[in-house]
Amino acid sequence: MEKTSYKAESIQALEGLEAVRKRPAMYIGSTSSRGLHHLVYEAVDNSIDEALAGFCTKIIVIINKDGSISVADNGRGIPVDIHPKFKKPAVEVVMTKLHAGGKFDSKIYKVSGGLHGVGISVVNALSEKLVVEVKRDGKIWVQKYEYGKPVTELKAVGDTNETGTKIRFKPDKTILEENEFSFDILSSRLRELAFLNPGLRIIIEDERVNKKNEFQYDKGLISFINYMNKNKEVLHEPIMFKSQTDHTQVEIALQYTTAYNENIFSFVNNINTREGGTHLNGFRTALTRVANRYIKQNNLSDKPLSGEDIREGMTAIISLKMRNPQFEGQTKTRLGNSEIKGIVDSIFTEKLNAFFDENPSIAKKILEKSILAAKAREAAKKARELARRKSALDSGSLPGKLADCASRDPAKSELFIVEGDSAGGSAKQGRDKEIQAILPLRGKILNVEKSRIDKILENEEIRTMISAIGVGVGDEFKINKSRYHKIIIMTDADVDGAHIRILLLTFFYRYMHQLIEAGYLYIAQPPLYKVSAGKKSIYVYKDADLETAKAELGGNVSIQRYKGLGEMNPQQLWDTTMDPNKRMLMQVTMEDAVVANEIFTMLMGERVEPRRAFIQEHAAEVKNLDI
Repeated sequence: MEKTSYKAESIQALEGLEAVRKRPAMYIGSTSSRGLHHLVYEAVDNSIDEALAGFCTKIIVIINKDGSISVADNGRGIPVDIHPKFKKPAVEVVMTKLHAGGKFDSKIYKVSGGLHGVGISVVNALSEKLVVEVKRDGKIWVQKYEYGKPVTELKAVGDTNETGTKIRFKPDKTILEENEFSFDILSSRLRELAFLNPGLRIIIEDERVNKKNEFQYDKGLISFINYMNKNKEVLHEPIMFKSQTDHTQVEIALQYTTAYNENIFSFVNNINTREGGTHLNGFRTALTRVANRYIKQNNLSDKPLSGEDIREGMTAIISLKMRNPQFEGQTKTRLGNSEIKGIVDSIFTEKLNAFFDENPSIAKKILEKSILAAKAREAAKKARELARRKSALDSGSLPGKLADCASRDPAKSELFIVEGDSAGGSAKQGRDKEIQAILPLRGKILNVEKSRIDKILENEEIRTMISAIGVGVGDEFKINKSRYHKIIIMTDADVDGAHIRILLLTFFYRYMHQLIEAGYLYIAQPPLYKVSAGKKSIYVYKDADLETAKAELGGNVSIQRYKGLGEMNPQQLWDTTMDPNKRMLMQVTMEDAVVANEIFTMLMGERVEPRRAFIQEHAAEVKNLDI
């Protein structure tokens, strides 16, 4: 092996945007669909910052037919005058320099989401083509870039009385694995931004299929709560609190429903802080204190309730607009400012105390639900203790139907949750016993969307899953106890299989969402067809690939449509669905918790009408329906 010296010349200093192109995932999270759409969010965030500063009232996003995307606003327009240090137009500095922007100057932007100044320059670096158009100072200015570098000078191409910025870019397909923008994914984020910025008008158009959405919500978070709970039975009208300190604006909206899950979403300067932080901690502390004060004063219960009981059935949105938020990392998923906990706690305590005192009927309705939740949780605790005595949830005694793997390293171990004993038998015979564990489920698990925790823990299949995975549930959940870092749902490719998959996903989303956030949950992708000609055969996983497979084999082909995993022998199941070197797995992510909550409520909740409307809307998209 050739030895190499490690000297000064070994150190590479990547100039300009080269670092972004070299390590794109450091800046946009990934080079998959998530990273692709993150590019759009970076461009939109600049327009949102103009709205926060009071200069932008409209944002237009267009998915163009050529695969590019445009983001335009009517803000002030990026400055075009010559930068004193770099001797280039300011817009070119913003487009080509990391950590360059107006967000660092509190006089220009009092609050901002784009604090690191890397956003639009990263978009430029990862685009094969980008055109920036600025309306400012009575002129329309245009400059073109390729792969992050300017290919034209900034030029005035016309006159205008308007102001604003328009960015049109086409992602570099040599870097981005996914290049197809999703109208639905973008619409979801833009709708969220419209909720968080009352009065701001946001339009998205898809010229590929002639679709258009327009969002504008003058009631802000009230509209957001109504949207979140549109498919639920609510206990009262949404409650809204708003307060301003010197540098922090706090908005909180909440509403209780008859559901059994809490849904709390927190934002700082429009950024979804999915991992919470000090603002969420302040909110939870205040809620628990105020609720227990009211319960004690009004003799509603003889003992205080836990925060989890009080939050059952709650939908809440916490939105802060503040200077200098300290996020943990560039991904900005957790707020770290220590002073914010006290600010939110103080504001929410004062406002909620006053609301409960002025609205005793609503307070009583909410807290009676919380007291019932506490009783159910106590029953669940007793059920767990009883189950432990029977060794059903004791981590030292795994369920008998689990065929465990030999490895005790969670990072190498996989758990296949398989539909039915037949497929479970094939999976046990075909697996790699060293790293692959098999847990067959008999029938459909309980629909947890319609059940409290005590009823959920009475379900044998759910108890078996909890025991096998090892993390516990509720207050006892500990992700570091997970016995597997890949938990793979493997069901039949028919209607029953899809239903079981949704039931399992609902359970994991509602009660073990930390496993999803950690990237541990997957869905197996068994083949839909086996196409054969003579001794040759091809497994086909997508309908779109069927004709290609037939053409590849040519001649007289036979097609076998797989409806169930049990139709495959152990070797076929290994070759197609379980072999780590060949299989296709779909990772379950928490990319958009708002949309996930809406879908699970619609598909698995009490109300039939939204479910019927969804089925009717998407019926035309169904292929190979097996009933």
